[in-house]
Amino acid sequence: MTICFSIAGFWFLIFGISFLYDRRLFRNSIFLVFALMFAGLGALFAVASVSRDLAELLAYGILFLIPVTIAVLAVFLVVNGVTMLRREGRRPKNLLSLAAGLGIFALVIFGLAVQQLNWPLLAALRTSIIGVLTYVSFLFVCFLIYAFVYSRIRSSRKIDFVIVLGSGLRGSRVPPLLASRLDRGKLVYDRAIRKGRNPMLITSGGQGPGEDIPESHAMATYLIERGVPADRILREDRSTSTTENLLFSRELMVARVPKYRCLIVTNNFHAFRAALTARKVKVNGQVVGSPTARYYWPTATIREFVAILFSHKWINGIICGVLFVIPFVQFA
Repeated sequence: MTICFSIAGFWFLIFGISFLYDRRLFRNSIFLVFALMFAGLGALFAVASVSRDLAELLAYGILFLIPVTIAVLAVFLVVNGVTMLRREGRRPKNLLSLAAGLGIFALVIFGLAVQQLNWPLLAALRTSIIGVLTYVSFLFVCFLIYAFVYSRIRSSRKIDFVIVLGSGLRGSRVPPLLASRLDRGKLVYDRAIRKGRNPMLITSGGQGPGEDIPESHAMATYLIERGVPADRILREDRSTSTTENLLFSRELMVARVPKYRCLIVTNNFHAFRAALTARKVKVNGQVVGSPTARYYWPTATIREFVAILFSHKWINGIICGVLFVIPFVQFA
């Protein structure tokens, strides 16, 4: 028990140091989850020291909940995937939650088939797939927990700019997803004004396929119609990605305030990845998220995680490759 709590304390200390250094680091999520895991294990041992029966009941309860949670998650993802297709159309990016749910069902069926056939090579393949999925699932849990933590931490420092990231138009109209970002951006701007500060708003987004005008122009119009003075808005209208949003916005900020500080606004599912990107391109600012429709959140969250996973493709690829190969070593 004492050892587990000591290890948990060590990881909490590492997490705290890393967080204070820069909260926009993915490794913070891993440190935090390690700390929580050992703290939970320590708590279980603490319960066992008082009542062994209760500790065993809790342990069996956790083991029971794992397959139940997986089954419920698979059903939820399939239902959510169907909802996404109905509401958002049959675009590849809208298929992620459906694909994930069907993938879980396929893995369960494959596992049962391997158990019945009892073929060593298929059993090794099953072990390989489970090993890779366990690693990816661990990272996904880390991502979810820390993204939640990050989104709950408010930045109270003085800001010179509020950047609102674009997310696509419908012709020249601001859709609900983007409107949510703009409303949150205006809220942040108004709060700063009430505190006696005078930040500028930057609407960031170029013109993409199917858009009649650059996103930043429609975004600026939306804010002006809701009371933001036109001379307090800068339009960044060249970007086509989050990285470009931040790079080109940084150019505008540095030109006006070389030692600027900013707050970046996007949707809650995108906040943590935007923070990672901001750090990568050396933008001096934290990120806040705006609300997102519940049906949209699962698919969008999976998409964000996949993007983060591929942003570290070499290390993740090597680890997944090793985990996949190990079960086949016995056949070499």
